[in-house]
Amino acid sequence: MKGGRAVTALILALTCVIPGRERNSRTRNPFALAQRYGFRVHRFAASRNDERVWNASRLMRSHHFLIALTLAICLSGGEVCAQAPAQPTDPVKAMVGPWEISNADRDKICIVTLKADAAGGAFKLEFDKAACVPNLPMMKNVVLWKIGADDAVQLLDGKGNALVEFSEVESGMYETERPGEGVFFLQTPAAAGPPQRTADQMVGEWTMVRGGNKPICTLTLSNTATALDDFVLKINPGCDVLVTRFGPTTWQMDRGELLLKSPQGRTWRFAEGDDNKWQRVPETADPVMLVRP
Repeated sequence: MKGGRAVTALILALTCVIPGRERNSRTRNPFALAQRYGFRVHRFAASRNDERVWNASRLMRSHHFLIALTLAICLSGGEVCAQAPAQPTDPVKAMVGPWEISNADRDKICIVTLKADAAGGAFKLEFDKAACVPNLPMMKNVVLWKIGADDAVQLLDGKGNALVEFSEVESGMYETERPGEGVFFLQTPAAAGPPQRTADQMVGEWTMVRGGNKPICTLTLSNTATALDDFVLKINPGCDVLVTRFGPTTWQMDRGELLLKSPQGRTWRFAEGDDNKWQRVPETADPVMLVRP
C-alpha cells in the first residue's frame, strides 16, 4: 500500500472493527484510536508527507489486525477483496466448445462458444450478437457462463446475474422454458444435426418421382403466402393420376418436414434424406420422393 490513502483506510477500518465497549468518547477520534493500536500518525501525514511509524509487535498482538488490514486493502483499491477467478473444473472443461441454442422448431438458432477463460466467478463465451439477438432476445445481455446447482448451465450478464438457466434432460441435451417465449434447447451442433430447411430454401421447381426414380409430376412451390400461414403450390400439366387425385394446392414447413396440402384436408408429409431428396413418410413399398430437377 502506498501513501496516505492506505493509512487513512487503516484508520477507518480500525474505527469500524473496535468492539462496542471500547467505542467511547476517547476512541471516537480516529487518530487517537490509531495511536492506541500502535500508530504514531501526524494529522497531516496521510495527505502530505506520509510520516508514520508502525509499532508492528503491538499491532500484531491486536486481534483486530487481520480484519483491519483486509478492510484497509479493500478501501484502498487492492485486489485482495476482488472475487477470486473461477477455476475450470472437469465439468467446465467438458462444456468448452461450440453449442447450439435453439427453439423447439429449430427455426431460431444461435451458436455459442463456451470458453474456459475465467472472468471473476464465471467464464467467458462468444457468439454473434447481430445474428442471435433478433431471433433469441434472451441473449441480449449474456456475456458469461458457469455451471450452477445440479449441473445446470447458466448464462450470465456482466454482473454475474443468471439470465438463462438450462437443465440437463438427457446426456448432452439441456432445456429451459421461458414464460411467453417457449422451450429452448442447448446441445452440440453435432448432436443437433444440420439446421432445418427454411421455407425460402424450398421455394422453386420440384420433380416428384415414384418407385425407381420414375418422374410422375413437376410442381412449383411458390413464396406466395395464404391467409392460413402456408404457401401456394402449383401442379404443372401432365402429372400422374396419383398426384391429380390428391390435388395439393398449398405447402408449408413443419418441424423440418415438408407438407403438401389439398383443399379436402389431406396432407402428404415429406422428410429430408440424403442429397436433398425428400421422401414421403411414412415410407411404403412404393416410395414417393421429391427432388430438384
